[in-house]
Amino acid sequence: MLIFELSILIEYMLKSMESRIDGFLKSRKIPLPPLYGQARGWGIGFFYEFIKNEGSMMKTISIISATVLFLITAVLSAAASDILTLDQSIKIALERSLSLRSAEEEIKIKEFEERSARADFYPKLSTGYTYTRIDTSTVNDATYTTYVYTPPATFTPKQVSPLDPNTYAWNLTATQPLFTGWRLKALRQLASLGVDTAKIQKETAIHDLVVDVKGAYFGILKAEKLEKVAVQAVEQLEAHLRVAQAFYDEGIIAKNELLQTEVQMAQARQDLIKAENFVELAKSLFNKLLRRGLDSEVEIEDIPEYRATELTLEECLETAELSRTEIQELSLHILFAEKGVELTKSSYYPTVALVGTYSRESDEPLLGADPGEDADVWALVAKAEWAFWEWGKKKSDVSASKAKAAQVKYLLMELKDSIQLQVKEAYLHVREAEKNIEVAQTAVLQAEENFRMNEERYKQQVATSTDVLDAQTLLTQARSNYFNTLSEHDIALAQLERAMGTGYEGGKQQGRD
Repeated sequence: MLIFELSILIEYMLKSMESRIDGFLKSRKIPLPPLYGQARGWGIGFFYEFIKNEGSMMKTISIISATVLFLITAVLSAAASDILTLDQSIKIALERSLSLRSAEEEIKIKEFEERSARADFYPKLSTGYTYTRIDTSTVNDATYTTYVYTPPATFTPKQVSPLDPNTYAWNLTATQPLFTGWRLKALRQLASLGVDTAKIQKETAIHDLVVDVKGAYFGILKAEKLEKVAVQAVEQLEAHLRVAQAFYDEGIIAKNELLQTEVQMAQARQDLIKAENFVELAKSLFNKLLRRGLDSEVEIEDIPEYRATELTLEECLETAELSRTEIQELSLHILFAEKGVELTKSSYYPTVALVGTYSRESDEPLLGADPGEDADVWALVAKAEWAFWEWGKKKSDVSASKAKAAQVKYLLMELKDSIQLQVKEAYLHVREAEKNIEVAQTAVLQAEENFRMNEERYKQQVATSTDVLDAQTLLTQARSNYFNTLSEHDIALAQLERAMGTGYEGGKQQGRD
C-alpha cells in the first residue's frame, strides 16, 4: 500500500513538473522536447520497481529528488540555451559578417602590397633566350674572300661571311638599385600605411555592425512589448464588451454604446495584427544581420534593468576624440599625403643602379661553340640616370602633393567637428529618453488607475462606455509610450557609444546603463 501511494505521489510530482515546464516553454515559444513524456513514464516505472525491491525509504527519496532535479535542470537548460543574449548576438554577427570578411581580405591585399614594395630593395634577376634568322641575300652580300694557308706554302681562297643566317643567344641580367632619391623608401612606407588603414577600416566596420545588431535587438524587444500591449488591449476590451453586452441584454444601455465597444474592439484587433507583423519584421532584420534564415525562430533575452548614464558630455567628447576610428583613419591619410610629397620629391634626384649581365651567343640552338671560339660575354655596368629638365613638371607634381596633404588636414578638422555634433546629439537623445522614461512610468500608473476607476464606475452605471473606452485608449497609449521610450533610450545609448567609438570591447556589452 505504501509503495502504491508513493508511486502515485511520484507520478503526481512528475506531472506537475511537466505542466510547469510546458508552461514555461510555451511562454518562451519553445516546443516541449519530444522525448520528455517517454522519460517521465520510464522514470515512474523505474522508481516503482526500485521501491519494491529495495525498501529503503530514505535512499529512495534521495534518488527521486536528485533525478527530479536533474530532469528539471536538463529541460530548463535546453530551453535557456536557445535564448540569445545581446553578447551572443553580436558575436554571431561578427563571425558571419560578409563585410568583415571583405575587410579582412582588404588587409591581406595591403599586406601583400607591402611585401611587394619591400621586394623592390633587392636585386632583380631576369633571363632571356632569342633566335635570329637573317635572309640569305644579306648574308651573301656580306661575303668576302679570305685565303687559308695550307702547308708547305699554299694559300687557298675561301668565301666567308661575318653574318650567320641563324643566331641563338641566351642572357642573364641582375639589377640592383643603389639610389632612387628615397623613392623606394617612400613607397614602402606608403604600403605600410595602407596596411594600418585597412585594419582601422575593419574596426570601423565592426563598430557599424555592432550598433546595427544592437538596434535590431532592441527593436525586437520593443516590438514584443508593443505586441503584449496590443494583446492586453484586446483582452481588456473583450472583458468590457462582455459587460456591455450583458447591460444591453438587460436593457440598461443603448445599442450605440455596445456598437462603440465593438468598433473599438475591431480596431484593437487590427492593431494587434500590425504589432504581430512588426515583431516578424524586426526578427527578420535581426536574422539578416546574423546571416540566418529570415524565418528562423528568434528568442532573445530581455533587458529589464534601466540605469541613467553617468557620463558627462565633456567626457563623451574626449572619448570620441581618442577612440573614433574615423579620426585615426584620416590621421593616417595625412601621413599618407605627406609621404606622397616625399615620393614626388624623389624625382628631383638621379637614380643609380648596378647592372650585371652574362650572355652566350652561338649558331647552334644549344649554344655550342667551336674549339677556340669564346661565346661568353660578361659585363658589369654602373648606370646613372637623371631627368634634370621637364619644363616644371616635377615642381607641379610636388605642389599638387602638398595641396593634397593640406586638403586632408582640413577634412580631418571638419570630421572632428562633425563627430562632436554627433556625440552631442546622441548624448542629448539619451538624456531626453531618461527624462521621458520617468514621465512615462508615472503616466502608466496613472492610466492604469484611471482605467480601473472607470471600469468600476461603469459597472455601477455612473460612467458611460465612452469613458471606459477613452480610459483604455489612454492606458494603451501610456504603455506604448513607455516601451517606446525604453527602446529609444537603448538605441540612443548605442548610438552614443558608436559616436564615441566605444560600445564593443570584444565581449562586454551594455544594455540600459
